[in-house]
Amino acid sequence: MKTNYHTHTTWCDGQATVAAMAEAALRKGFARLGFSSHAMLPGDPFAWPLRRETLAAYAADVRATAQAFASRGLTVLCGVEADYVRGACSPDDPAYAAIKPDYVIGSVHYVIAPDGSWVCVDESPQALAEGLRAHFGGDARAFVRAYFAAERDMALTCDFDIVAHPDLVRKFNGQFHLFDETASWYVSELEASADAFARAGKLVEVNTGAISRGWMDDAYPSAGFRERLRQRGVNFVLSSDAHAPEGLDTAFERFAQAENYVFPALRTYV
Repeated sequence: MKTNYHTHTTWCDGQATVAAMAEAALRKGFARLGFSSHAMLPGDPFAWPLRRETLAAYAADVRATAQAFASRGLTVLCGVEADYVRGACSPDDPAYAAIKPDYVIGSVHYVIAPDGSWVCVDESPQALAEGLRAHFGGDARAFVRAYFAAERDMALTCDFDIVAHPDLVRKFNGQFHLFDETASWYVSELEASADAFARAGKLVEVNTGAISRGWMDDAYPSAGFRERLRQRGVNFVLSSDAHAPEGLDTAFERFAQAENYVFPALRTYV
């Protein structure tokens, strides 16, 4: 069954509407499509993710689309990709329960620097380089360690279903070589994070988004990270992190048989 649970639209930073993404998924042979617009509650520090005042309208749009496509053979699900920044926003914020999401994806896009600033992991190479210089004293190792610490904290303390792109910190590394992915300190971070995800019982997505956007010819997590997760019994969900129709099934043929993929258990609400 061809499925994707990580899909973005014009409700956040995507390039197409919910209906247009569903049409494209149908053409590409999907049986199930989950929407997961970016959300950062309760602080709402940025304009582009879902906000408190747009959550309900987003869910209504997705569920209307689900009704429209049910008879055409496509199951449409309503989820969110919710950011974790300690003390500011969390994927288990009670506000999400109001829209009764089918699942919640937890993600880390911002790392808190020692001076309290938020440094974005994946905005652009230039922004990351400036963030490292201004807020981490140019110490990429400290930044990477803080990123993985946040990932582990999120997994072990928050109630959500799927860990998004768990080594997103690699996004620009292939082209700009910010740190050594074979170094013992980095491997130790992968080991500790694999332990945490297994202990938390989270699904981890194999995310092909960096391929569709031209940053890497590989998925998140890396093959070595996936192997460590697999050894600990962690299950995977294949996802494209699509922001446009053409990216919905990027590299799916390449990665479809690679891991022990499962369907996420959908949430139930009284």
